[in-house]
Amino acid sequence: MIDPFGRKISYLRVSVTDRCDFRCTYCMAEDMTFLPKRDLLTLEELDRITSVFVEKGVRKLRLTGGEPLVRKNIMSLVRQISRHLASGALDELTLTTNGSQLAKHAAELAELGVRRINVSLDTLDPQKFRAITRWGDLARVLEGIDAAQAAGLRIKLNAVALKGFNDAEIPAIMRWAHGRGIELTVIETMPMGEIDADRTDQYLPLSQLRASLEQEFTLVDTPYKTGGPARYVSVQETGGRLGFITPMTHNFCESCNRVRLTCTGTLYMCLGQEDAADLRAPMRRSEGNELLSAAIDEAISRKPKGHDFIIDRTTSRPAVARHMSVTGG
Repeated sequence: MIDPFGRKISYLRVSVTDRCDFRCTYCMAEDMTFLPKRDLLTLEELDRITSVFVEKGVRKLRLTGGEPLVRKNIMSLVRQISRHLASGALDELTLTTNGSQLAKHAAELAELGVRRINVSLDTLDPQKFRAITRWGDLARVLEGIDAAQAAGLRIKLNAVALKGFNDAEIPAIMRWAHGRGIELTVIETMPMGEIDADRTDQYLPLSQLRASLEQEFTLVDTPYKTGGPARYVSVQETGGRLGFITPMTHNFCESCNRVRLTCTGTLYMCLGQEDAADLRAPMRRSEGNELLSAAIDEAISRKPKGHDFIIDRTTSRPAVARHMSVTGG
């Protein structure tokens, strides 16, 4: 699959649910209205669509949410998709999780061929963790990280950099992660969906964070890539890697190789644009996959060059109305 700008689409992110057992303040409103279960693709349909994408050249597949591990019987979907790992058609199956359910599922994920996961973790302070997630228990997440490492899973922590909340804590989080052989990636907050907080108060440019870190650490740029948008540095003092994802200050769209499928079968060709394609209808209209494959091709032909994210005092509305949990984090 080649988009209009010559980029090969080889990475599919699949949101298996819009539900989450946390209510992170930068991601969701506290009183969220979730999709009725009847609107969701079945696990069999999710397997069918992802399999067509694999046939069309997707080599990396990430399960997201919401929180993917709260989807009922989610491990049966992982088991089905893992057959593409066994056949060699898929290079990597991974997921992004808040870690709350990891202790229960880590061993089986490793058994099914998942080799690495991303865990979202914005603070190591239990009180601050409860405040940012509203409902979360830090001890449970740390237990999940322990279980994942014991199962042999490699972990990358994702931390959203929030001004006045965790910016001063990033060095401690990095030392903790690197001390356990875990990579850390910091992410700029993105203007997606109405939330209770003011994003202009939360927004911290990572160029500013990096300048602050360089007063304490030696950061050396590295060409290391994982197939995602992060740009990495090695940290000489810790021996670990630190990634920066900068959708606001440095648009990374020129190398975008990914599309996102929601739990309702809507394909977003760009995280920061509203244009989308309905894959559920053509899939359900036929027992074969010809209509579905054609709908995917048509959608890829409309993939835009990039997003238009902006956060400032004059732009009070989010860039897109949907929350990140709908599209898939």
